[in-house]
Amino acid sequence: MRALFAREIKAYFETPVAWVVAVIFLVVSSLLFFSVFFLFERAEMRQFFNNLPVMLALVMPALAMRLIAEERRRGTYEILATLPLSTTDIVIAKFLALWATGVFLLVPTLVFTITVGTLGRLDPGPVLGGYFGAVLLTGVYAAIGVFTSSVSRSETVALVLGLVLSLLFALLRSFLILVPAMLVPLFEYLSLGFHFDGFTRGIIDSRSIVHFVSLAAFFLVVSERRLAAQR
Repeated sequence: MRALFAREIKAYFETPVAWVVAVIFLVVSSLLFFSVFFLFERAEMRQFFNNLPVMLALVMPALAMRLIAEERRRGTYEILATLPLSTTDIVIAKFLALWATGVFLLVPTLVFTITVGTLGRLDPGPVLGGYFGAVLLTGVYAAIGVFTSSVSRSETVALVLGLVLSLLFALLRSFLILVPAMLVPLFEYLSLGFHFDGFTRGIIDSRSIVHFVSLAAFFLVVSERRLAAQR
C-alpha cells in the first residue's frame, strides 16, 4: 500500500501534471484575490476563501481523472488487481496520494497570508480555520475524484463526471431558491459551501467536520464496492 501511494505521488510530481495544475491554480487564485483585495483595501483572506470551494472543484477532477481510468486504458489495472492488495488498499492509497497533491496546491497560497499580514493586521483565527477547512474540502473532492475515476473507463468521462459532482456540492446552496421550503435545510446541510463558511469565520464546528468526513467516506466506500464487484 505504501509502495502504491509512493508510485502515485511520483506519477504526479515526476511529470508536469501537478506542477502545471499548481501554477494555473496559483495564477487564477492570485488574479481573483488581489483584484478585489486592492479594490476594497481590507486586510483579510475572506475573498480567497470564498472562491476556494469552486476553484478546488475545478482542479481536483483534473488531477483525479487518471487514477483508475488511465490504469484501465493502459491495461495496468489488471496487473495491479493481481498484487497482494485488497481493493480497500488500492482505493485508500490512491485517495491519500490525490489528497496530498491537493493539499500541495494550497501551500503556495500562503503568500496571500504573508501579503495581507504585511499590509495590515491579520486575524489569525479565520485564516487557520479557513486552511483547516480547505484541507478537509480537498479530501472530499479527492474522494469524489476516486469515485468518478473508478466508475469510468475513459479519463474524459471521469473528468466531466468529477466536475459535475464537485461543482454540484460546491454550489448547491446557490440553488436553494429552486428547492421546496421543507427540503431547504437538508440541501443546505449537504452544501460544502455552507459548512466551509463556518471555518472561514474561525469557527471549528464538529458538525461540519463530521459532514466532510462522512461525505468523503461515502464516496470511498462506494468506490471500493465498485472495484470489488469488478474484481
